[in-house]
Amino acid sequence: MHGAVTRVPEAATAFGARKVQWDFDAIGQWSDGAESPTHIAWVRELWGQLEPHLQGSAYINHIAADDRPEKVRASFGANHQRLREIKAVYDKANLFRVNSNVAPA
Repeated sequence: MHGAVTRVPEAATAFGARKVQWDFDAIGQWSDGAESPTHIAWVRELWGQLEPHLQGSAYINHIAADDRPEKVRASFGANHQRLREIKAVYDKANLFRVNSNVAPA
């Protein structure tokens, strides 16, 4: 990621990944649902081998529902606490909690 996205101040939007960086995503696709456990396993194994070499954060759209909360926090960067405070006002019940959830403060 580079160019225009890196020229916007981090605090100007919710999206905190505004420094020049690589965006890496491991994606597995298959057509037979019966094969899901096999393919999910190899993608998770691959990711497990790669993740220790990455920065611990991700482009928000690439965070999986089962990613650790620490990764979600790191991915929003300095904006995470501000987003929690906003969510405490507008989404106290945490209705919007799927994928990269920001829990209300």
